[in-house]
Amino acid sequence: MPVYLTQEKMDEIFTEYGGSAQNTGSTEGQIALFTYRIKSLSDHLRQHPKDHSSRKALLSLVGSRGKMLNYLKRKDLEGYRSLIGKLGIRK
Repeated sequence: MPVYLTQEKMDEIFTEYGGSAQNTGSTEGQIALFTYRIKSLSDHLRQHPKDHSSRKALLSLVGSRGKMLNYLKRKDLEGYRSLIGKLGIRK
């Protein structure tokens, strides 16, 4: 699988959604990072449909993102709604 995530891209994602590049533990930033990785793996699997290890990683990421979205929904409903609107995901 190709390298698709640079440190600059991670800093950009956490700055936009987590508040700062050093705030890597924020729930919103982690969900945004998972979403970016899910989109990258989905594109990869469209080109390589028999890559089962990447498919397993994709399913794992989707499950982790779902758990984090449920946590955010319980803790901050307005933040949850704004985040899924910004990311363009539905739940």
